[in-house]
Amino acid sequence: MKYNRLGRTDVKVSEICLGTMTWGRQNTEAEGHAQMDYALSEGINFLDTAEIYAVPPNPGTYGKTEEIIGTWFKKNGQRDKWVVASKIGGVGVEWIRNGAPITGPAVRKAVEGSLRRLQTDYIDLYQLHWPNRGHYHFEKSWTYDPSGQDKKGTVPNMLEVLEALQEMVDEGKIRHVGLSNESAWGTMQYLRLAQEHNLPRIVSIQNEYNFLRRYYDMDLAELAHYEDVGLLAYSPLAAGAITGKYLDGALPEGTRGAISGSVYRSSELTEPAIRKYLELARTHGLDISQMAIAFCLTKPFMTSVIIGATSLEQLQTDIAAADISLNEKVLEGIQNIFRQHPRTL
Repeated sequence: MKYNRLGRTDVKVSEICLGTMTWGRQNTEAEGHAQMDYALSEGINFLDTAEIYAVPPNPGTYGKTEEIIGTWFKKNGQRDKWVVASKIGGVGVEWIRNGAPITGPAVRKAVEGSLRRLQTDYIDLYQLHWPNRGHYHFEKSWTYDPSGQDKKGTVPNMLEVLEALQEMVDEGKIRHVGLSNESAWGTMQYLRLAQEHNLPRIVSIQNEYNFLRRYYDMDLAELAHYEDVGLLAYSPLAAGAITGKYLDGALPEGTRGAISGSVYRSSELTEPAIRKYLELARTHGLDISQMAIAFCLTKPFMTSVIIGATSLEQLQTDIAAADISLNEKVLEGIQNIFRQHPRTL
């Protein structure tokens, strides 16, 4: 297993990160613990969670994933083996602080709640799950829409949040700070404010990255190079759509798509591309999941790829992608398909 530096810190994280968001809904506590055991045995030292998990989210499963991780820590006493990342939820989710935006007081309440559920004294990487302002993730928008954007209040709110995060660092409750579902502009504002006010510097951005969503290749890639703010790629399989299991409107029993009733990454626009990626994998004798994850690992801005599995077999396949080297013909094939189907949102 290869390890990468987290931003400009001294922390080294495995290039494969254990995603956990199905634990507490699609996976039981015992299954979550088994995944942690196996991942650790394979050299993974990095796991990602969030207060909103399990997913698909609802009030009844809020915080369940963190609780499962916490019981593993209590049982095994190996908290020091893991770099733990979690996230504060934000505006729009009514059962999280009444759907209010992220503020300074919200940061403290969320951090302390996560610490309690995780049964730990500190969180290594604490991330803002999505911006208070509008954004283009989760299929929110097909273009930038400035209407409803608080031009005067956005940056002061960012400063307030950073100051609250500094308090958490000073109290030893979190160690480093990251963003999620962010843009280049938002990231640069946080970096600027941190430098001007001697506040915690952003060390990573957790955004979606896969064959179908490659917006990080553009401005964010350059930002990562110059500012050392690497990508933690979520949904490298586009929430499973890349495997082809949702083609032609299929919703296999037990999948997240079946639970949600839909899969927004699988549609008439994406299915032609998915079919071509599947054919490319077959032509070269590759497992499609491993090809997709290995592709993410070729990117120079990649700090870690977050994988998620509902079975140990899936987990084993995904972790083994770290040992896959894609040759030039495969990479050329991937790029040719992307040129034909460059849908990034």
